[in-house]
Amino acid sequence: MSDKARDTFITAAALALGAAISLGLARFSYALLLPPMRADLGWSYFTAGAMNTVNAAGYLVGALLLPRALARFDARTLLLAGGFGTALVLAAHGLVRSDTWLYALRGLAGVCSAATFATGGLLAARLGQTPGAKPALVLGLYYGGTGLGIIASALIVPPLSWPGAWVALAVMALLANAVMAHGTRSLAAAPAAAPARGEGFRARDFAFGLLGYLMFGLGYIGYMTFIVTLLREQGVGSAVIVAFYVLLGAGVIASSWLWAPLLQRFRGGQPLAVLDALLAVATLLPVLSAHPVAVFASGALFGAVFLSVVASTTVLVRHNLPPAAWPAGIAAFTIVFAGGQIVGPVLVGWVADGPGGLVRGLALSAGVLALGAVLASRQRALPNAPAH
Repeated sequence: MSDKARDTFITAAALALGAAISLGLARFSYALLLPPMRADLGWSYFTAGAMNTVNAAGYLVGALLLPRALARFDARTLLLAGGFGTALVLAAHGLVRSDTWLYALRGLAGVCSAATFATGGLLAARLGQTPGAKPALVLGLYYGGTGLGIIASALIVPPLSWPGAWVALAVMALLANAVMAHGTRSLAAAPAAAPARGEGFRARDFAFGLLGYLMFGLGYIGYMTFIVTLLREQGVGSAVIVAFYVLLGAGVIASSWLWAPLLQRFRGGQPLAVLDALLAVATLLPVLSAHPVAVFASGALFGAVFLSVVASTTVLVRHNLPPAAWPAGIAAFTIVFAGGQIVGPVLVGWVADGPGGLVRGLALSAGVLALGAVLASRQRALPNAPAH
């Protein structure tokens, strides 16, 4: 490996901590915290899902504000500010018990997460354009950083009370943000320039990709919100659940290598379609059986796929638009992603409060993901797409 390639890899690894903070620690840790919080605070499934809906609504607000923020501040500044804000908000989760305050904090966590996650994706796309870099691998490594946060959550949360776990997650986020700040110093740059005439993002050109991604947002979040609760209801032991979540996180890390060739090869919606279909299968497995083989297969497959779906949309934008239009394209997919996540948790929670419980709720998630695969398969590469 050349010195330049090694420097790029180290920078990408540091940048990946942004995904670890914004998704692994701030969002996906909630699945582990949900069972004790629900038991202690007397939540219905609907309320439990609504907490993640509010988080996704905050994420949407952050995504909507992002283009204007990127015109005033460089992406790295927003990345680090979001990470620091996330750490503070996570700590506050452990200090309150009121549903109202928890809703507010989940919303603020979403705003901060959007600032970090979306700008991290943009910086990863730019980093992938450096000479000698492999763009799909750099993006996969960035999104795979979420797995580090998932594994950290699986090791931190179970031994602690839920208030103590939130504070411990905040400390971990603060440390990760400090390491990220040190490792991404070379990425500091001026605010993004406005796209030249004719270089803007047009949503109609990506209609099927956006719809397929909307179904992904709707479907995957039900699994990541309620899977641990379902496993506990099925009598799966704590040690198995920790192993399941660690395996899921390891799958996320591995996904950057597993799917890079697929993402690099196709310029249309084929990668998004394949990955959505695999997620539908992974979501169905624990619905059909609580056997450890089915549980671990579900976690390994889901982890190895779901963040690569996010990477696939960034690659889709990069393949089909000039660099000046990347911020608008990434922001559009981020907004659609957030919209799906707003509806998904309360929809699954509402279904789970009725006959059939969480089994029926997650079956619905699997069906939505399958629909996303069909829609995404119709997304074609744009004619006259720029060569990169």
